[in-house]
Amino acid sequence: MNYPELIYPLIFGFIMDNLLGDPHWLPHPIRLFGRFISGGEKRWNAGKRRKLKGAVFSVGLVFGVSFLFWFILNVLSNYKYIFLIVTSILVFYGLANHSLIKESLIVLKKLRKEGIVEARKQLSMIVGRDTQNLTDNEIRTAILETLAENLSDGVIAPLFYYFIGGIPAMFAYKMVNTLDSMIGYKSERFKNFGWFAAKLDDILNFIPARLTAFIMVMVTFSFRGFKFVYKYGRKHSSPNAGFPEAALAGILNCRFGGSNIYNGVLVEKPFIGNNPRVIFNKDIYKACAINFFSTFIFISLFVIFIGIIT
Repeated sequence: MNYPELIYPLIFGFIMDNLLGDPHWLPHPIRLFGRFISGGEKRWNAGKRRKLKGAVFSVGLVFGVSFLFWFILNVLSNYKYIFLIVTSILVFYGLANHSLIKESLIVLKKLRKEGIVEARKQLSMIVGRDTQNLTDNEIRTAILETLAENLSDGVIAPLFYYFIGGIPAMFAYKMVNTLDSMIGYKSERFKNFGWFAAKLDDILNFIPARLTAFIMVMVTFSFRGFKFVYKYGRKHSSPNAGFPEAALAGILNCRFGGSNIYNGVLVEKPFIGNNPRVIFNKDIYKACAINFFSTFIFISLFVIFIGIIT
């Protein structure tokens, strides 16, 4: 793949994401992924050998998606402008930074203008924890944790795999991430069927999570953020989520983790950071700016790198 075929879709896709986000009226492949996963889970997550069936199911979907996009782009490769349009749209579909920032700011707006009850309801749409009893400070903390973790999962990781293998690799990763978000739980229902998807997601996010933390620290010139990544990055229950969260906690000099309730079960997470201060609105605005500039810098560095080697 030559320079224009790789770089132009990346630039146009990034611009489209920042202009459009993820409008609910627009068809989205990730929603289609979700339907396939939901239908397959209902059919195969039963009886014996659920671990094996879950692994085969996950691998089949990942390779199927990768082959499908490879085939489509291979067919379109002889039609230069159509190829660039389609790949630009697909890069746009593969990114989620605008939506992540927008949804976070909607929660904050609800908290400011409509009260804590409405903010809790809105927050429940973007986090996994139970939100009905969260305080306003806990709501703001949850927003920050989500911004950090999903910068890695929803933006830097898809871009990382785009750089490695183009659109097929990007959407193979998106399928893995969607599988993990739907069946990668340790609940009674999913602990066997979803174990492979969860482990695969951990493996694929190993480098992107650490890369995300490095970029966040780099764009803010935060030495404290660097120290937090080294000190707290491995303290999270997830092998990856702790790194971008630690970076943001260090940049803002605040503390994440602690007690939260998931599906009615109290979960004690290790603290990330050592300053249990109040989280302010300006902290969330700063985190949103960090997300945008981390994405912009990552793409810019890649564009320069590809330009040098081609």
